[in-house]
Amino acid sequence: MYSKKDPVFRKAVIPWHRSNKIYIFIIVFMLLVLLFGVAGISVARENGTYNGYIWVPISLVALSAMIIITTTYRLIKRYFTRPSKDSFLFD
Repeated sequence: MYSKKDPVFRKAVIPWHRSNKIYIFIIVFMLLVLLFGVAGISVARENGTYNGYIWVPISLVALSAMIIITTTYRLIKRYFTRPSKDSFLFD
């Protein structure tokens, strides 16, 4: 007779876009975008003709900061709900 239960000994398959490596890559990339936005804000403040366009780097900074915060939250949540703690960052 066939059992409909999944085997307990198998490791759950995590999609590539939810792996820890991708989360770390996203955080690093968004930090670069955040720095680019901060540089854009300083350039827009120095040059008076670009004061009307300061909303572009401000939105870059705000959106990248939100992505960094949510990705860090997901990474921390994954760390604390993980059954085994070995090879956390690079599995």
